Amino acid sequence: MHTSPDNSDRQFLARMNRLGECSVQELCAEQGVTATAIRLRLTRLLADGLIERETVPATRGRPSYVYRVTALGRRRLGDDYSKLAPLLWREMRLIEDEGVRRRLMNRLRQALVDRYGSPQRDATLAERFEFLQQSLDQQGFQVEVEERQQGDNRLPVLREHSCPYSELASEDSSICDLEQSVFEEVLGVPVTLTQCCRDGDACCQFEPVTNSAVFELQHDWKTPLRAVE
Repeated sequence: MHTSPDNSDRQFLARMNRLGECSVQELCAEQGVTATAIRLRLTRLLADGLIERETVPATRGRPSYVYRVTALGRRRLGDDYSKLAPLLWREMRLIEDEGVRRRLMNRLRQALVDRYGSPQRDATLAERFEFLQQSLDQQGFQVEVEERQQGDNRLPVLREHSCPYSELASEDSSICDLEQSVFEEVLGVPVTLTQCCRDGDACCQFEPVTNSAVFELQHDWKTPLRAVE
């Protein structure tokens, strides 16, 4: 799955888009960097489908190449929601009618749940955490799942290394509550946020709540959860 380019690649693509067709030499002159650095970036952007290369036949010697931004690349240049999302969130939180505000929040929550999908109903707890990790990874988030000893059990823990809502979270912690509730819906079990980037931690860490009804009914956390849903 293609992800949006980072700021450096976005600036590079924007300059390429203004140039139209351009060679490595033209990019070197425009960017003020070496040909090696240009070729490394071009290789990566080619692999992501954000640019394309065309061969220019030569009357003598080796052919040359020109590069241009693809339609996908141009769409990715317009996919910067980093400034729009905080504005929309603030306006939604300022809605005075509590009923309207609650309905909008519920719709947003369900949209995120639908975006991540649902694991199979007979999946184990470990498999559910792995499913969520893969869904987040496909959305471009940096996440990992590992097992940790909790009492007599080894339970899965999800770590989110780059907060997708860092600007929002710094102003309003309720976005963290929303994300937690979305994860609980996807996983089918209560979770707790034991570490948070907003508090200065290196990651956001989500752990299953071991004293919940689900765990009281389970003798083995690897047992499929279908019986307790």
